[in-house]
Amino acid sequence: MLLRLLRTHLAPYRRWLAIVVVLQLSATVAMLYLPSLNADIIDDGVAVGDTDTIWRLGGVMLAVSVVQIVCSVLATWFAARAAMAFGRDLRGAVFGQVMAFSGREVGTLGAPSLITRTTNDVQQVQMLAMMGSTMAVTVPIMMVGGIVMAMREDLGLSWLLAIVVPALFLCVGVVVSQMVPSFRLVQERIDEVNRVLREQVTGLRVVRAFVREPLERERFAVANDSLTEVSVRAGRWLATMFPLVMLVVNVSSVAVIWFGGLRVDSGETQVGALTAFLSYLMQILMSVMMGTFMLMQVPRSAVCADRIAEVLDTPSSVVPPARPVTAVSLRGHLDLEGVGFTFPGAAQPVLRDVSLQVRPGETVAIIGATGAGKSTLVNLVPRLIDATAGSVRVDGVDVRELDPDLLWSRVGFVPQRAFLFTGTVAQNLRHGRPEATDDELWQALEVAQARDFVEAVPEGLEAPITQGGSNVSGGQRQRLAIARAVLRRPEIYVFDDAFSALDQATDARLRAALAPQTRDAAVLVVAQRVSSIRDADRIVVLDDGAVVGTGTHEELLAANPTYQEIVASQHGVEEAA
Repeated sequence: MLLRLLRTHLAPYRRWLAIVVVLQLSATVAMLYLPSLNADIIDDGVAVGDTDTIWRLGGVMLAVSVVQIVCSVLATWFAARAAMAFGRDLRGAVFGQVMAFSGREVGTLGAPSLITRTTNDVQQVQMLAMMGSTMAVTVPIMMVGGIVMAMREDLGLSWLLAIVVPALFLCVGVVVSQMVPSFRLVQERIDEVNRVLREQVTGLRVVRAFVREPLERERFAVANDSLTEVSVRAGRWLATMFPLVMLVVNVSSVAVIWFGGLRVDSGETQVGALTAFLSYLMQILMSVMMGTFMLMQVPRSAVCADRIAEVLDTPSSVVPPARPVTAVSLRGHLDLEGVGFTFPGAAQPVLRDVSLQVRPGETVAIIGATGAGKSTLVNLVPRLIDATAGSVRVDGVDVRELDPDLLWSRVGFVPQRAFLFTGTVAQNLRHGRPEATDDELWQALEVAQARDFVEAVPEGLEAPITQGGSNVSGGQRQRLAIARAVLRRPEIYVFDDAFSALDQATDARLRAALAPQTRDAAVLVVAQRVSSIRDADRIVVLDDGAVVGTGTHEELLAANPTYQEIVASQHGVEEAA
């Protein structure tokens, strides 16, 4: 998966990577040439007292050093550009895939895990791309070139290379093989900490209301300690690597000086050649250490790449049509015929053979006990999920064949849990219609009975809204969400229990103000309170995912036992009778 991600998302930056390869090749060749020049200065200049040779070769060394520095800096710059662009594209791909998911996929993968995969996991792969683009050329050339140049300087010491290099590879291989499973567990533990922390921050009021702070601290401590334990385990192996590498490096240096000194004493080699051999040995070991840094990143990046690929390879259950319908003749027609829905792996369907029609100017209400399938039913209209049986048609066309933008432009959906984005009141409302004027915003707020509390704030439309709308009450949040839908002026309104946080007086005023706005639109309302829907043109009663009654309030009150029970539970047995 790691290679696939790198190959796919680095492809647009081949030209930059080619430049990096050329620059790194030049810098590495220059670096390999420097010890040989140094050896010549010692043997041909210092040893015989030839000052001209020292100055001439010193100038060449200075020029080669400048070339090596310039090439290294430019290579790092181009590699950084390519790696950052790769990370940007990969984050965009993951985000785009997540945005295409239906509620089913988001629930399966989990919001905390998706956040971690989009941020931390992409960052790890991006870091590997950066290290790989700068070291992938340098390491093999420096290693092979260093061995060749070292043997050229003194073939009699080359047997040391046959011992040192494999020993270093063996040490690194053992450590890396132990780090792979540890890094996999680290990513899973990060997900767990993220999930627990997100739940606790989101549900802070509930935690405090039920005095569950000690329990939540314990939950977080368990997740935190688990992450710490795995991280320490991986850290131990990581900390072991550097002493092992340095041990091999220092022992090899001592061996070169010891055996090289004997060869110099016997006249088999010169001091300059020994110095160059030692420099090349250090370069070889440095290349192995650089490769070690990259290898240390590979296990974690491989785990992250698997998690990213899982997101990218997970198909959405809501698939855009291959040949979408982009124009329809009807306006404000909603038809559900024999609709059924079953969650994957569920033994029983949530909805069974549900049929209803809503026409322009009509208000159809859906009521039923908790768990009857009301929210699932209305989620089918804007195609947040797809029906597993039957069909949902908007303006005469199955929603699975409609162009998604056309579908969403015709449906104004207010979910059961109103959500506001970080920004201002105006920015949140303009999610419904970006080109709306301030006057239109105030008009939508007035219809939603939200103008009074927005005007009471000094900033007015520019009043700040925190993440999720946590700085406004539940009722204010619902009214702002309703104003956002009203501003859109859709042909079909879907209110999923969107009035539950309002008192009855505000509810009544809001419905009265909505009536002129929705006169030519189809309105589908899910409600818990009978008082909110008693004036609807039709009321559909759901029980255990099936329609058990349809009619007006009076008709259902006279003949439908399920509806009678609902009314009785809210208004007393006398009214039901």
